[in-house]
Amino acid sequence: MIFLIVLTIILFSVIIHECAHGWVAERYGDPTARLSGRLTLNPLPHIDPIGTLLLPAILFWLNLKGIPVIIFGWAKPVPVNFRNLRNPKEDMMKVGAAGPLSNILLVLFAVMILKVAKVSPYSLLGQIIGFGAFINLILATFNLIPIPPLDGSRIVMGVLPPRMAYNYSRLEPYGIFIIIGALLVLPGLLGSLFKLIIDICKLLGIYLPFFK
Repeated sequence: MIFLIVLTIILFSVIIHECAHGWVAERYGDPTARLSGRLTLNPLPHIDPIGTLLLPAILFWLNLKGIPVIIFGWAKPVPVNFRNLRNPKEDMMKVGAAGPLSNILLVLFAVMILKVAKVSPYSLLGQIIGFGAFINLILATFNLIPIPPLDGSRIVMGVLPPRMAYNYSRLEPYGIFIIIGALLVLPGLLGSLFKLIIDICKLLGIYLPFFK
């Protein structure tokens, strides 16, 4: 039951994140996501076998075995053709920012439920809501890292001069290796990032029993 709750929270958080990119892209002229059948909250078109199912299951199993790891995942990226945007350079920034912004709004919605409905953050429901907020803070923070193809890179490309933006975008095929390399070279970076997220959760009144 706990696994299903965790998987559902992660699944719909990443789906809303991806749909937000597609919704904003269509508003500014690109219907690619809708034509691909991806502007839907139906999980099936968004499921990535590794990022949506296998990885979260493995991480959850490791937690059950006493190995404390963060449970996360991803959905298939929603397709966006930036050439269809009316103002590609400016609109690309809005499309990129839409995903993390959707996760931040979900965090605020979770906090509002805790406050308005007066749900105790220490109750089972409060902890589930708090975990949802925690997951969405991770998604928002991680995706704002300015390394292609993460969303933060779309924002950076929008403010760079055209030639610099083009050269910067060429890093995209190597982005995942850059991220892994940065974590290996700077092992404290990931810990500092999670500490920041945990501190934000505490500030918002969210109880995280798995982090004392």
